[in-house]
Amino acid sequence: MKAEKFVEILNSDFYTGVPDSQLKALCNYLMNTYGIDPKHHIIAANEGNCAAIAAGYHLATGKIPVVYMQNSGEGNIINPAASLLNEKVYAIPMMFVIGWRGEPGVHDEPQHIYQGEVTVKLLDDMDISSFVVGKETTEEDLNAAMEKFQKILDKGKDVAFIIRKNALDYDEKVLYKNDNIMTREEIIRHIVAVSGDDPIVSTTGKASRELFEIREANKQSHKYDFLTVGSMGHSSSIALGIAINKPNTKIWCIDGDGAVLMHMGAMALIGTNKPKNLVHIVINNGAHETVGGMPTAAGNIDLVALAKACGYPTAVGVDNFDDLDRELLSARSRGELALIEVKCSIGAREDLGRPTTTALENKQNFMEYLKNQM
Repeated sequence: MKAEKFVEILNSDFYTGVPDSQLKALCNYLMNTYGIDPKHHIIAANEGNCAAIAAGYHLATGKIPVVYMQNSGEGNIINPAASLLNEKVYAIPMMFVIGWRGEPGVHDEPQHIYQGEVTVKLLDDMDISSFVVGKETTEEDLNAAMEKFQKILDKGKDVAFIIRKNALDYDEKVLYKNDNIMTREEIIRHIVAVSGDDPIVSTTGKASRELFEIREANKQSHKYDFLTVGSMGHSSSIALGIAINKPNTKIWCIDGDGAVLMHMGAMALIGTNKPKNLVHIVINNGAHETVGGMPTAAGNIDLVALAKACGYPTAVGVDNFDDLDRELLSARSRGELALIEVKCSIGAREDLGRPTTTALENKQNFMEYLKNQM
């Protein structure tokens, strides 16, 4: 089904969400139609944030908003769905559009498997009626589902459209780019060169995939790295937990701007605890690149000032490799918490592979390595 026809049938003039590769056609349509327009389209920090923005829209207008997300974001909407939107509380209606990663019977990455299994069940448990949209779904099918859903929405309840792989398509292209010159893979290569045998915690998405391939190319062990293949936004908190318990080992966290925004409170906690052995590197391309390249708000935020406000003793920003190398070496020798924001271009190799070890093997090898660290 064409994304524009899908939007027409939903008949809403306000969308907010967190981009998902499964919803790329919809996201590109919204970007081409609205761009980032607070009246019609907002890319939010996390899915709970989306639900709250959409609730505000409904309170102000009385109209029905749409919240889009990957199914991994269901966990972030449980609290607002149960304690804000629910008919037993404020009865705020909205439509969720959810990309179904890890659908049973469809091959996907390990972080999506269990989430895919419980996608519909979680909605059922929250009393959110759902309709699955696949490649075979016709306009008549969707219109019939929308007619049924309208009666539910009129009662102040929420509904969800679950979008299967390749269910939506959109012919127009959207080019996402910025003016930064450094590529993320080369940035990570420089980090690996300086960090040596120190443990690295890397964020979800292409950053972890690139780190894995760099180790392969260098013929290095993967035991040094914890690849946060899921749970977007939590790699810095994982790194904090490790750093506190391995105080004599330098811990490096390779983070992304979208991940930082998703759970920004983690920076306040890191700054409060001030682990002297943690280096927090935020590779900022201002985009949700792993799922298509749609913009984040990080292009308009001073992450260095934010880190300092959160209590990081050292926070710097770099936009070239000479400065990056200097700051990496300084952070390694410095005995205090540091943040390095690295301005990065949008894009990755077309032939970028995926880790060939399982998540469980990654965890076991990493934990075995940490045993020998102080």
